[in-house]
Amino acid sequence: MIGLGLGRMPEQYSHDRDGDRPVAPGLKTRFEEMKMLSVEEQIASLTRKVDALQAEADIRRIVSRYMFLCDVPMPEPDAEGGKRIDLILELFSDDAQWEGVGAYYDNQFGKKQGKAALRQHFEGFFAPREPQMILNCHYLTCEHIAVNGDGAEGTWVHFQPWIFSDGTSLLRSSRLYNAFKRENDVWKMSRYRTENVFVAPLPKEWWDSIPAESILMRDAAA
Repeated sequence: MIGLGLGRMPEQYSHDRDGDRPVAPGLKTRFEEMKMLSVEEQIASLTRKVDALQAEADIRRIVSRYMFLCDVPMPEPDAEGGKRIDLILELFSDDAQWEGVGAYYDNQFGKKQGKAALRQHFEGFFAPREPQMILNCHYLTCEHIAVNGDGAEGTWVHFQPWIFSDGTSLLRSSRLYNAFKRENDVWKMSRYRTENVFVAPLPKEWWDSIPAESILMRDAAA
């Protein structure tokens, strides 16, 4: 008998029909439910579950890709300037909304809708200014994705250090409540909605080293 971890297997776990592997009570119930379905019903049920899992994976890639493309320095080769914005906009539906909400983000970001407005938003964010932003790295966590047919919503928390060329820096954290829709079998982000959690000034020049550019993906061996 195979136990869970060291020592005896907890009594609340039973075994599968081969008598070898422990089965959690909830999982056993699902096995029993599947046995009551016809083969066609089982295939349909599994197809729905696989479709939902694939949707979650696609949505996860969209959000991770968005964060990656917003990093500074840009990790992807030859994707600076307008190319960066083109790649970001590919992740959104044509009617997508980008919205900052709450007392802090209402005035800083506001609401934009449609790709033309989103382009203008990102052009403003990435426009040259002094002091120059020399580092922005996104750390994404607390994911929850709910898929419903051809639509989905998800929540995340992320934080990011902003470092500027004059030695000043901030640590920022936000909550996200995003929406997605599937068009022609491709998932796109239809709403990016963000709310401030905190903005914390950091000590001037607190870092030991930061890269002037990213070479991670340049000339990488296959």
